[in-house]
Amino acid sequence: MVAAVVIGAGVAGLTCACELADRGVAVQVFERAEGLGDHACSWFAGGMLAPWCERESAEDIVVRLGMDSAEWWSRHSSSVRRNGSLVLAPGRDRRELSRFSRLTDHHDQIDADGIAGLEPDLAGRFNTGLFFSGESHLEPRRALADLVAYLRDRGIEIAFGREIEPGAHRADWVIDCRGYGAQDALPALRGVKGEMLVLRSPEITLSRPVRFLHPRIPLYIVPWADQRFMVGATMIENDQRSRISARSVLELLSAAYAVHPLFSEAEVVEMGVDVRPAFNDNVPKVTVHGRTVCVNGLFRHGFLLGPAMARQAADVVSGQQSGQSVAG
Repeated sequence: MVAAVVIGAGVAGLTCACELADRGVAVQVFERAEGLGDHACSWFAGGMLAPWCERESAEDIVVRLGMDSAEWWSRHSSSVRRNGSLVLAPGRDRRELSRFSRLTDHHDQIDADGIAGLEPDLAGRFNTGLFFSGESHLEPRRALADLVAYLRDRGIEIAFGREIEPGAHRADWVIDCRGYGAQDALPALRGVKGEMLVLRSPEITLSRPVRFLHPRIPLYIVPWADQRFMVGATMIENDQRSRISARSVLELLSAAYAVHPLFSEAEVVEMGVDVRPAFNDNVPKVTVHGRTVCVNGLFRHGFLLGPAMARQAADVVSGQQSGQSVAG
């Protein structure tokens, strides 16, 4: 039996471990942190499985690789919700909505009644929007816990609190999923800072992610369990993971308020910030160096593209893909 070691228990590492286990590979997973938590940028993700929306700003390959992500997640986690995505803009920014519509597909333009039918709490607030009915979302923290449980059910325990170097193990293959920490092996990686908020409001109900078109950053509100909403996220070209700026907090809260004024009364449960690993083209890559497979550069598409990158890594391990670089 082929044996593989996965280094890192973020979304890249856990999806790789599950895909390898599904193919009968003997898997070990090592994670230097003591457990799942805010040490990983996966913890601060939105969890939108929205390839058609991403066409607005992402390369076509991101759309192609992300189209089957909801199917993969549905096999490995119970947190997937297939309610589509809703894209809205303030009345003064109707041209932004038209631009978004031109750059994307697989959507329907809906009027005020259509918006109210999808999200009754937004009735009367917007005159037009775009509905991407084929998209999905999940709650990232629950999904990561589901992957850990999925592996445990197959006899695979995560070795938390264990840090190993990629070249220090004698397994047949090492899958390096260290994210931004893999700069020693991948010097082309850059950091993109992302900031987010978690709000709790018992007065607002949303059934699907709402993307709110903003002139500077892509903003979205994703419903989580227990009347919580993830509001995110910024994209700042630096690797500072220690603080969230006042400007970002104001922009995120202002966007939430513009979607619904009752968010002004919401409880701020959490503020989060982390650094997403990315290459210059913002497209993830699977690279092969001897018997080490590096999976990295997922940028802000970790949950959307994690399954596709895991399949590519598993193809290398199982001999279905060879070569020194498997791009995107």
